[in-house]
Amino acid sequence: MDLHIGISEKNRQEISLGLARMHADTYAVYLKTQNFHWNLTGPEFYSLHLLFEKQYGDMAEAIDEIAERIRTLGYFVEASFGALKKMTGVKEEERVLSIKEMLLSLIEAHETLICHARKVAEVADNEKDFATVDMIGRRLGAHEKFTWMLRSQL
Repeated sequence: MDLHIGISEKNRQEISLGLARMHADTYAVYLKTQNFHWNLTGPEFYSLHLLFEKQYGDMAEAIDEIAERIRTLGYFVEASFGALKKMTGVKEEERVLSIKEMLLSLIEAHETLICHARKVAEVADNEKDFATVDMIGRRLGAHEKFTWMLRSQL
């Protein structure tokens, strides 16, 4: 069924592709944060364990919201591990890191996501897709706050 929401199919597709990358980036940061949550050791264990849990809990909800926005725009969500890995710009860690390395890795991951999300927001704003702009704005605020909290631990 055709959508008649004031955004052309071409522009909905462009926005959806950007959201798909944001979705993949969010999943990657979510998994990285949860991985670090499980593998922390040291004197800051408890406080960082709680911080990471709070952050990945927020991202779990965001993953669903982003996917639902893609569906609202009329496109299917690519959500296999392979598809997500191909789309994300977030670097995967393949070893257990020190706490400092974990914090730096998470900051870099959030900043990668933030930069990609800004580009999608710009396209959505140009198309007057205010629902997408609003969602991305809330997500940008969350990820910027997360990076501030992570930097505060260094």
